Amino acid sequence: MAAKRAPDAMLLEVFKNVFHSIAEEMGAALRRSAFSPNIKERRDYSCAVYDADGQVIAMGDHMPVHLGSMSASVAAARQTLSFEPSDIAALNDPFAGGTHLPDVTLVMPVFLRRESKPHFFVASRAHHADIGGALAGSMGPAQEIFQEGLRIPPVKLFRAGKVDSDILRLLLANVRTPVEREGDLAAQIASCRLGERRLHEVVAKYGVRLTDTYAGHLLDYSEKMMRAELHSICRGIYRAEDFLDSDGTSNRPLAIRVALRLTRDSAVVDFTGSSPQCAGNINAVEAIAISAVYYVFRALLREDVPATSGLLRPITVIAPSGTIVNAIPPAAVAGGNVETSQRMVDTLLRALSQAVPSRIPAASQGTMNNLTFGGLDSRRGNQPFTYYETIAGGCGASATHDGPTATHSHMTNSWNTPVEVFEEAYPVRVERYAIRRGSGGAGKHRGGDGVIRKIGFLTPVEVGLLTDRRVTSPYGLQGGEPGSRGKNSLKRGTSLYTLAAKCAFTATTGDVLSIETPGGGGWGATRSAKRDRQKRRKRSR
Repeated sequence: MAAKRAPDAMLLEVFKNVFHSIAEEMGAALRRSAFSPNIKERRDYSCAVYDADGQVIAMGDHMPVHLGSMSASVAAARQTLSFEPSDIAALNDPFAGGTHLPDVTLVMPVFLRRESKPHFFVASRAHHADIGGALAGSMGPAQEIFQEGLRIPPVKLFRAGKVDSDILRLLLANVRTPVEREGDLAAQIASCRLGERRLHEVVAKYGVRLTDTYAGHLLDYSEKMMRAELHSICRGIYRAEDFLDSDGTSNRPLAIRVALRLTRDSAVVDFTGSSPQCAGNINAVEAIAISAVYYVFRALLREDVPATSGLLRPITVIAPSGTIVNAIPPAAVAGGNVETSQRMVDTLLRALSQAVPSRIPAASQGTMNNLTFGGLDSRRGNQPFTYYETIAGGCGASATHDGPTATHSHMTNSWNTPVEVFEEAYPVRVERYAIRRGSGGAGKHRGGDGVIRKIGFLTPVEVGLLTDRRVTSPYGLQGGEPGSRGKNSLKRGTSLYTLAAKCAFTATTGDVLSIETPGGGGWGATRSAKRDRQKRRKRSR
């Protein structure tokens, strides 16, 4: 058998950037044409390009929690549906390729001329600020998925370029803000069609054979670079555990445990021992576990390696069924995507800190501080509104630098909603938005500080909080101190109430919600801490 011909380095770089630019342009189109601030301001969306087998060949620089898991959506659509040109599938079912219900994914096949099967796929995922369910924003406390909103298996939203109006009407009838939802879906459709056009242009310019060949080379190159990185790390088994504060139904902490087995040029990531799936909504599906692993190992790479499915070829993920890292129906899963994913990353990094201590930072805030609220806007004729955001916090310090302050970290890559937009779009007043000074953990390098966000409500609203690191602290490394825990509170008149990390309540006009986000952990012991440890050692002798 003839040896596989090595790729031309220049052409490999050209195709890496060509495919990546398509995913990036898809994201830009989605952002600019979306209706909701959550997408056009916070950029809570992701886009990617796939080959005929559903392997990702390019991702935009979007949301890590989306990108590592979106391949499961493409796989589910390919397995369930028979595609024709100009079809577009929609899905959000966490147990059929999705992650949690607000994340609606559109998958579009790309057919080349005279071909009867898709040659590529493009996909766009966006977090919709409401998808129905018991609470405005679709992210509130729940004990089964049926309470969380409309569940969409892989279905065709467009057939041969024409919208399936029955499917669309069904979807819009089950959400609180149908006009905004339809606008955001239209933006996703435009994004996919742009990706389709760009792929046709690439094939027209370079030809089918060269395009396919270099798509394959990108997958192989990513695998090769990941294997080289794993080869540079000391072989062994590295274990770690961390905890989520609770599931919102009890005060019992929930464990994420991982055993990381590194061999010559491969890795096994085993989450066996993690807590059984819980009554609350912080259960994650397997796609989320894979996404967390993908993110951590991609972050290990020291070069600009193409973000393809090839990166996962040397890595085996074991996520036992029926646990909080791979729940089974009818588990509630809204928080698994946003909170459990963060804790999986924290635990994996803690394990890797034993293998490559100088390269792994301390824990970042470890939560997305999810806030939802909704009601009727009297300024606009009592039109319904819903809002969703995640709030930044402190990042963990590293061996060389202090941790960044007031930053979205790890599985979220979103922005904030600017105060001016926030107050114009919703009946709220931002009372305070500031850095939470001193919340980062001390150390040779300090953890980054969290933020303080105080929001006054100008109309009655349903509020949902889905947060963590209110009981456990973001850990420090190599002698660094942990970051400060977060706090949630509500001021009503002259009274101040402490709020649970995961809760839902009705706020009245004039209430002020305060969210103080965690700081990042410190890295390395300070001189005073080292002196204290030396004194304790002497006394113990």
